[in-house]
Amino acid sequence: MFPSSGEPHVKSTFAVCGSSGRDAGSALRNAATLERDSRCGMRGSQTHTPGHSKVATIYPQDPALLIGSSLTATCSVTPDHGIHAGSLYWTLNGKRLPSSSYSILSPSVLSVTLPKLSGSRQRSGDNLVCHNNGGHVLAGSCIYVGMPPEKPVNLTCWSRNTKDLTCRWAPGGQGETFIKTKYTLKYKLRWYGREKECEDHSTGEQYTCYIPRDLALFTPYEIWVEASNQLGSATSDVIYLDILDVVGELEDQLTVRWGTPPALKDFLFQAKYQIRYRLEESSDWKVVDDVGNQTSCRLAGLRPGTVYFVQVRCNPVGILGSRKAGIWSDWSHPTAASTPHSAERLMTGSCDSKAGQQNSTLRRDLKQFFGWVRKHAYGCSGMSIKLYDQWRVWLQKSHKTRNQVGSSRR
Repeated sequence: MFPSSGEPHVKSTFAVCGSSGRDAGSALRNAATLERDSRCGMRGSQTHTPGHSKVATIYPQDPALLIGSSLTATCSVTPDHGIHAGSLYWTLNGKRLPSSSYSILSPSVLSVTLPKLSGSRQRSGDNLVCHNNGGHVLAGSCIYVGMPPEKPVNLTCWSRNTKDLTCRWAPGGQGETFIKTKYTLKYKLRWYGREKECEDHSTGEQYTCYIPRDLALFTPYEIWVEASNQLGSATSDVIYLDILDVVGELEDQLTVRWGTPPALKDFLFQAKYQIRYRLEESSDWKVVDDVGNQTSCRLAGLRPGTVYFVQVRCNPVGILGSRKAGIWSDWSHPTAASTPHSAERLMTGSCDSKAGQQNSTLRRDLKQFFGWVRKHAYGCSGMSIKLYDQWRVWLQKSHKTRNQVGSSRR
């Protein structure tokens, strides 16, 4: 071995994982403190400064490994500096590794083997560092040991005022990957439009994202979450929603959804559906006949705070090219649901001081629109942007007429 006094003085440039590492001189003056720090202290940078040759390199640089994997790393010293591999030692997160895990591969190369690695102690990576026998840092590498993400679950979204959307989800499996994992909420209009990413995570809640504007009404969205880290990626199930469906039910309305009968999915047909509903205390059913082949419908004109029973049935139309109607199925088992009470808020616990006023205005406008729809459209199939535009024209004309009458009375 070379004596400590015979080793050349080495100035090292390195960067804490995730930082710029520009103050290399200060970092070296505090090398002892750094080695006690659990942060990853090296990220692919080697021991050299402008005008100085590189002293050592570690291979592999910044590897990502599955929990339970083993790693053999090498520290290769530039022969020009006269440093023998036998004088080197390794540390992991500031703790010196036993010499029994070392192997001298050549006069200038020392290896270390780390068997059955456990998850990284911090998401920024574990700090594997090669030193000379004077304690100076020669080179380092970040080790990322963890698991690939699992499919995110429990994706739910809600809107406060039809103009925004907040979505929340949970990481899949046990949730812990031990390394930094990025979650991205993506959305697009179901039948057209380009894919977009939610970028506002300022709600302060983990696994939550906020879309503040530029959302369309009466058009379903596809929404999903993608999770990714250095070991892999996973995508949640896609949910489909209309913004109006997640504002919170108006007090006189219920949204009904159902699925196509599994036994009929393999046939070439277009199904049409009927809905019927009744009050809990009544035996009289009201039938909504013109539902068409869609699998959701908003029932309006109901009593606030009242329990209703709802049933759906199906008629396969046009089996194997025939235009003849099929036979109606039996009614589904009744499902009970309650309309909201008129005093309920759309978003309980809201911190927005204007939320009550906004929700009151929203309720009034939407109730007026759906009331107009009941007079100008039939069943559920008439709901569309075109109808909404027609209502806006009608509303503007009625306001204009009201203003003219008011002016003539003065």
